Amino acid sequence: MEVMKKYISKYTKWKDHRHISFSTMTSHLLLFGLLVAGCSLAFASDPSPLQDFCVADQNSRVFVNGLVCKEARLVQPDDFFYRGLQLMGNTSNAVGSAVTPVTVEELPGLNTLGISMARIDFAPQGINPPHTHPRATEILTVMEGRILVGFVTSNPQNRLITKELQKGDVFVFPEGLIHFQKNVGNGYAVVIAALSSQNPGVITIANAVFGSNPDIAGDILAKAFQVDINVVYQIQSKF
Repeated sequence: MEVMKKYISKYTKWKDHRHISFSTMTSHLLLFGLLVAGCSLAFASDPSPLQDFCVADQNSRVFVNGLVCKEARLVQPDDFFYRGLQLMGNTSNAVGSAVTPVTVEELPGLNTLGISMARIDFAPQGINPPHTHPRATEILTVMEGRILVGFVTSNPQNRLITKELQKGDVFVFPEGLIHFQKNVGNGYAVVIAALSSQNPGVITIANAVFGSNPDIAGDILAKAFQVDINVVYQIQSKF
């Protein structure tokens, strides 16, 4: 009988040990999973610098994901400098707006820093037409005028989130979502936008769909927009 009790006691301790070990292993796996997820998020945007700076060498013919660094000893103050954002853009165009970008193309010192900016000028009733930034979130500040802004959530809801902004107001457009701005005031308006990429990119929806090179087949667009194919051809002729 005593032998049986000892056996049962040892078996119970072994089970408890297995349970504790399994729980510990599960906790470790969960922690590892969270770390992997965190690392994935960390590497989801522009590459981070591994030195003080990585000024873009715009003369290099080497193609990499980003731009090659200029030798540090050749870097000059002008590599971190841009002048001209105080100038109003030319809004005498079909949409009544002008974007003055300050990306790594205009300011080489932005390379690997994961930021850029732009000035957007609006004529009265001018628009910055629906577009997306495939590599950046955008945060916008109204400097002058009244601006109607909005973005559309992804499928299947396609919810429009919109608001009218005044001078000093700030609004954010999540990365990759279609968004727009319109000057709803009687005078000229100007906003400053900051973006979370040195090269955010822009896809203007109308230009991409109706102004692609070569054209997207008319029957595809007619079925997609549920219109007569001649309407598609008429719109394509404008781009």
